[in-house]
Amino acid sequence: MDAFQKIPNEKKQRDFYNKLRTKLVTFLESKTGRKNKFADYLMFVPDLFHLLIKTLMDPAIDSKSRSLIGATIAYFIFPMDFLPEGVLGFGGFMDDIVLATFVVNTIINKMGPEVIEKHWTGDEKLLDVLQKIAETSDQIVSKIPVKSMFTQYVRHESEDNNK
Repeated sequence: MDAFQKIPNEKKQRDFYNKLRTKLVTFLESKTGRKNKFADYLMFVPDLFHLLIKTLMDPAIDSKSRSLIGATIAYFIFPMDFLPEGVLGFGGFMDDIVLATFVVNTIINKMGPEVIEKHWTGDEKLLDVLQKIAETSDQIVSKIPVKSMFTQYVRHESEDNNK
């Protein structure tokens, strides 16, 4: 339980969520944001992050899945990932979205959608969002400079989860 004590309390989570959504809305209303080819997907960032946090704290989630979720949350937070937000701005969240979608799909396939859906706060239905992201994930991943390494990791994890 010590690991869970480091998770921000409900108010701090809500504050982070609201601040991120506000920044994204402001960006997407700007000229640059409206022209961003992934604008339709960027609003999923705070919702997916929130979903991961809530799912991590759910006692129904097994320890292997919690580890996967925790690693994904760390990836969201880590400043230097495949597409760093500090360098690319909000477009840098696209790799985080792809990874979060993969992890959420993995858990849904393992435990069923109801385990995850109860934590979803997005405006659209979760399964619709996941399908929308999955349909364009090849386009998103193709923009990642180290695409082959990322793709190999995702395929390897998918194969392990399907065993």
